[in-house]
Amino acid sequence: MTTSFRASAPLKDPKVQIPTSHGFSSALSRNALSLPSSTRSLSLIRAVSTHAQSEATTLKRSKVEIFKEQSNFIRYPLNEDMLTDSPNIGEAASQLIKFHGSYQQYNREERGSKSYSFMIRTKNPCGKVSNQLYLTMDDLADQFGIGTLRLTTRQTFQLHGVLKKDLKTVMATIIRNMGSTLGACGDLNRNVLAPPAPLVRKDYLLAQQTADNIAALLSPQSGFYYDIWVDGEKILSSEPPEVVRARNDNSHATNFPDSPEPIYGTQFLPRKFKIAVTVPTDNSVDILTNDIGVVVVADENGDPQGFNIYVGGGMGRTHRLETTFPRLAEPLGYVPKEDILYAVKAIVVTQRENGRRDDRKYSRMKYLISSWGIQKFRSVVEQYYGKKFEPFRELPEWEFKSYLGWHEQGDGRLFYGLHVDNGRIGGKMKKTLREVIEKYNLNVRITPNQNIILTDVRAAWKRPITTTLAQAGLLQPRFVDPLNITAMACPAFPLCPLAITEAERGIPNILKRIRAVFDKVGLKYSEYVVVRITGCPNGCARPYMAELGLVGDGPNSYQIWLGGNKNQTSLARTFMDKVKLLDLEKVLEPLFYYWKQRRHSKESFGDFTNRMGFEKLKELVEKWEGPVVAPARHNLKLFADKETYEAMDELAKLQNKSAHQLAMEVIRSYVASNQNGKGE
Repeated sequence: MTTSFRASAPLKDPKVQIPTSHGFSSALSRNALSLPSSTRSLSLIRAVSTHAQSEATTLKRSKVEIFKEQSNFIRYPLNEDMLTDSPNIGEAASQLIKFHGSYQQYNREERGSKSYSFMIRTKNPCGKVSNQLYLTMDDLADQFGIGTLRLTTRQTFQLHGVLKKDLKTVMATIIRNMGSTLGACGDLNRNVLAPPAPLVRKDYLLAQQTADNIAALLSPQSGFYYDIWVDGEKILSSEPPEVVRARNDNSHATNFPDSPEPIYGTQFLPRKFKIAVTVPTDNSVDILTNDIGVVVVADENGDPQGFNIYVGGGMGRTHRLETTFPRLAEPLGYVPKEDILYAVKAIVVTQRENGRRDDRKYSRMKYLISSWGIQKFRSVVEQYYGKKFEPFRELPEWEFKSYLGWHEQGDGRLFYGLHVDNGRIGGKMKKTLREVIEKYNLNVRITPNQNIILTDVRAAWKRPITTTLAQAGLLQPRFVDPLNITAMACPAFPLCPLAITEAERGIPNILKRIRAVFDKVGLKYSEYVVVRITGCPNGCARPYMAELGLVGDGPNSYQIWLGGNKNQTSLARTFMDKVKLLDLEKVLEPLFYYWKQRRHSKESFGDFTNRMGFEKLKELVEKWEGPVVAPARHNLKLFADKETYEAMDELAKLQNKSAHQLAMEVIRSYVASNQNGKGE
């Protein structure tokens, strides 16, 4: 089929030439600008910080680009593959189903024939989940999944283990219960992040409304999602008029005028696209890791006036390919609040028109900006925006906010942030959480740190909710190990096709080992470092922002990254490659020992590693012979008799824990269940 292209508009700045949309020969005669041939040839190069490419290389398209072009707007051949009795779908359909919010997977630990299933990811701007949708997802996990719900780092649910024969039922059920999975994966705008706290404040309310509006603006319009999952049924939803106006506006040649996808066309974007919105100081969203970061700017009276915009962040990279890299977003400029949708659209269109489509490793917008530089990028965006960006407004320092524990919303109600290890809700925790949400008719928010917030809680409900959840292991933050509070991991094995080693299943034991090292070198229980672990270099758990990032680079092996900070404003760097899981203490013990011994006052681990320098730290690791052990001043005996110890030890082994660790957890849970709600 023929790809739809927009007509090129006259450029205001003759020095800035906007290249063609997709860089392949069938479109050149219709979409090339009227320029000297040498200039046009240069304009076709997909910009990236690698070696110069020939035009022949540029005209090559990735296989996914061809799948998109031939798909009738993300329908074919998925619509046909879904009708077969096969437990899986073909290569083209497996790429297209991502746009619908699903990935085809199989259990990589099973031998013999592959047992296929599908992961379904929801799309929840700001992490908002209605009571109805939460209960629906809880039911679907039991009926069609693996009995658990996974909270993600982009404020969504993931439902694993859905069989192909059940896909349509699950998708339709989500759609009909105030949910969606449209655009949760694929080459388009993903879920838009915003602070999850339901604070009744002008700046937070505007940030969350703006996230909703951006999500609506960039949602696909051609109906492919509803055609496949609800047989074309029209799902009524209202959009703010400002969203409709911004989407339809083509005064600066941003749209495909006759296309059912006015912003995306047939080819959509070159790769995934991520956006976050927040308010000054609140870095609960890892603002600098996004393609676009939007920050509310208010006047001295607290009334929002406009937005600062960052561009060019992104985490993904490829091992042993230095031309791929994580990158922090940088300031682009400021826009009045009424212009934010037009500015975001202009940035997206700039990436649509110029991002590489021949090699997906280099297709994210960060590579375009890295190659062009921010000045050229800004100039091109301004052609589509139709205005000059105002200077970036000064902002205060960023601070990571977890929103765990009890807080006032500002409207007489409370919200309760609950820590969920690695975002995995299952077992007794899942059952009890559902009971509480159902009994009190609560809505929830998912946080970018894989946690969950119960909203709109009456003060009278506080103590019974706290006690009930604590008995199921959902404790107030003061009863959770500080290491666990900020730790994150991606799912990795057994279902992720990209995983090289463990992440979610491995992090509990790794955190226990880190805590044991802390104890050994004399660090206090209240101290912690930000630990993030991924099973591959794609960076789903944002390990490149951590103080200690472990990135899978082989079976039971990790690349160690150091130098991020607690507020997620500094990029970590590679410290060591190919560190075996069993050898982690050989590296971490000297690092933590010297952090304790040589740190400045209140100096974080990340800042310490940057100040010391990696060469010096490697020297200390290589010469390490163990800490100087001071005699213990306290001897806390948990077990009064051998029989109790042995019984506890047997139970602990079933959970891959020591008897001491399990006993401490039992004690903390008991204290929490009896103390939670008192004196709060």
